[in-house]
Amino acid sequence: MIVAEAMVRTPRTLAPDASVAAARAALADDHIHLVLLTDGDRLVGTLAREDLAGVPDDRSAHELAILTGRTIAPTADAEAARRHLVGARRRRLAVVDEDGRLVGLLCLKRSGTGFCSDDDVAARVAERAAAPALPI
Repeated sequence: MIVAEAMVRTPRTLAPDASVAAARAALADDHIHLVLLTDGDRLVGTLAREDLAGVPDDRSAHELAILTGRTIAPTADAEAARRHLVGARRRRLAVVDEDGRLVGLLCLKRSGTGFCSDDDVAARVAERAAAPALPI
């Protein structure tokens, strides 16, 4: 199996002018492990929780963004990617084509044995929407 067959095809993204506060808000969701900054369809950076430690909320997220080591080609071997993620103790890689366009997100399941699918993501969204609101 290749990465393109295992990836989530519609990951959430932020614009490149997003603030650190916006990136932190996205990462408040425990299923989000990597913020993807895009300019149109081009990936311009990624942010993980550790990238934001001690950084003021009003700072530009793009200034802190990292691409190196956080991307993978859609044609890469998915099992090799899984082993890499497990060994690196990471759970996400942005999937980009040869032109730098974001085409998906490779999301390692918490168990480390496989990848999240578009159906898994849709089911979580539907589950959260159906959950009763908690009293304040």
